[in-house]
Amino acid sequence: MGAYIKFFWQEDCPKCGSAKEACNRLIDRKIHVELFDINTIDGMTEAAFHEVLATPTTIIVDDDENEIKSWRGAAPTIEDLEHNLNILFK
Repeated sequence: MGAYIKFFWQEDCPKCGSAKEACNRLIDRKIHVELFDINTIDGMTEAAFHEVLATPTTIIVDDDENEIKSWRGAAPTIEDLEHNLNILFK
């Protein structure tokens, strides 16, 4: 599969909307993005694994779940995400 994105969010997070929108634009472009609501059991479990302490958190991981790049407590722009993914897939 290669590198992909994990996005952690919660409903009442004021910064999560723009980050979630950027992730949804990547999904529309057929880029693998996994979305995790940290207020669910699955979301909390995955957040604990990646030591997510703030939302939004966006993490680019490899096939072995190793973190390549992350934005924690901040929303990356679509350009930031595309740039980092382009570097990984060259």
